[in-house]
Amino acid sequence: MISAVAWIRKGVAAEKPTKYEMTEEEYARLQAVADEEIGSAKRELKKKSKLDASILEDPALKDFNLEDYSSASEAGDSDSEAEEGGAANVNVFSNIKGLSYYADGSEDPYLQQDEETDEEAEEMRIFNSDNLLLVAKTEDDISSLEVCVFESESDNLFVHHDFMLPAFPLCVEWMDFRVGRKAAAAGGDNGAGNYVAVGTFEPRIEIWDLDTTDNAYPDLVLGSNDRKQLRRLRGKPHAEFHTDAIMGLSWNRLARNLLASSSADTTVKLWDLAAAKCVQSYTHHTGKVQAVQWHPSEASVMLTGAYDRRVAAFDSRAPTAVSWWNTDADVESIMWDIHSPSHFYVATESGAVRYYDVRNVSQGAGADPVYTLVAHAEAVSAMDQHPHVRGLLVTGSADETVKVWDVRDGRPSMVVSRNPDVGGVFAARFCPDEPMLLAVAGSGGETRIWDMNTNPHVRSVFGGAAAAASAVQEKPLVGVVDEEEADADDTREAVLAEMHGGEAVDAIGQGSSDDDDDDDDEDEDAAMESD
Repeated sequence: MISAVAWIRKGVAAEKPTKYEMTEEEYARLQAVADEEIGSAKRELKKKSKLDASILEDPALKDFNLEDYSSASEAGDSDSEAEEGGAANVNVFSNIKGLSYYADGSEDPYLQQDEETDEEAEEMRIFNSDNLLLVAKTEDDISSLEVCVFESESDNLFVHHDFMLPAFPLCVEWMDFRVGRKAAAAGGDNGAGNYVAVGTFEPRIEIWDLDTTDNAYPDLVLGSNDRKQLRRLRGKPHAEFHTDAIMGLSWNRLARNLLASSSADTTVKLWDLAAAKCVQSYTHHTGKVQAVQWHPSEASVMLTGAYDRRVAAFDSRAPTAVSWWNTDADVESIMWDIHSPSHFYVATESGAVRYYDVRNVSQGAGADPVYTLVAHAEAVSAMDQHPHVRGLLVTGSADETVKVWDVRDGRPSMVVSRNPDVGGVFAARFCPDEPMLLAVAGSGGETRIWDMNTNPHVRSVFGGAAAAASAVQEKPLVGVVDEEEADADDTREAVLAEMHGGEAVDAIGQGSSDDDDDDDDEDEDAAMESD
């Protein structure tokens, strides 16, 4: 399952990422964490043993003599080992006549030297023409953040490196504010960097350096590390840290040291990244706060949406002066209109998208929406607007479809609907550097890159007269390359070529296309209420 994605602008990432090297302090920290986990496991085992003892005291089980089962089994195992001629006493190093000690490890011929080859260094290189995509993924109960590279010229998407996460990820937010080790090495200089803030089911925010590979720890953690305290306060609002899952993150691009977070503990927190602490806690919502976003041009204004079916807009310097808008269902996502910053979008669990004017407020109560777009039959779990093309809106839903809308002039109409074959759509994001590149991901655990510039419907509506008149073959969706499958395909093609006298032939079973599920022929207009 993929729960969130985020693009990184071209030229931001370091050309040659550095490899993480642990310090003695971090080794000690790792040992302390391991000791804590082992202690917790021992306590749980002790509780379980007490429970087992109470079960064995049940009079109804006395006749079965369960207490002697394990000892009898162990005795039988030891007898069988003895019958094997004492094989258990054999020294595993008995065939080694002598051991040599080398003061300099480089002289040991059996010691593998961890030296990066020129080929490996070239594979890790990131070019200024590469688009980077962050993918928050969970597979087999293991969560990670993948840093993917998309080469637009060859339509190639692959995982460059990744980070292990402590729990299921809910949100990611890229930021260029230097923190942690690099900031300390620069004498506290919080200059530009390449970092990502990650929110998970844990009540802490992790910030990772994307220009470093093989990271063992995040560069900065915002929140309490006192596990006992967090268990005791689980879900209860606290002024200095979150006590439940981090559901939304928004980095302030105008006041770069500020990060806003929303949580299932019903609070919104304002963090000073330079000081690594919470400087303000907002408690205006009564339900889980699903989303938070800073205004694109007003540095102190933010927007929040929650499961109390309300949206709030306020100045972070005056948190008591809040303007409210009621919705028909739980809020799934919110978004300021970057082309008209006095308006914002709200997507809800009912499948609707509402468009509001933040100026239409009377005594703290917001007016009705400018329009309501009935976008999907199920929850609108993903929403984004094109950064350069005015009126181009994209929505994704649990109904497994992505829809493109023309919302210009306040009269929304659907341009195209498509099933990207990612399951329920949880994330949809436009690339900031490519004209019409959209990343889509969802419950199926797959990421797809859709070049909408080649879609005839999108071209006819947003491409102008010249684009509408020119015919372009639509590209298929691009997914992450599986190296094992690619190697298998290469091997299969080589075998087939050998069988046919060295002539190259197409691999069997590759005639299908991602476009099979395309619903481009739909021409229905959205149900729309205009006020």
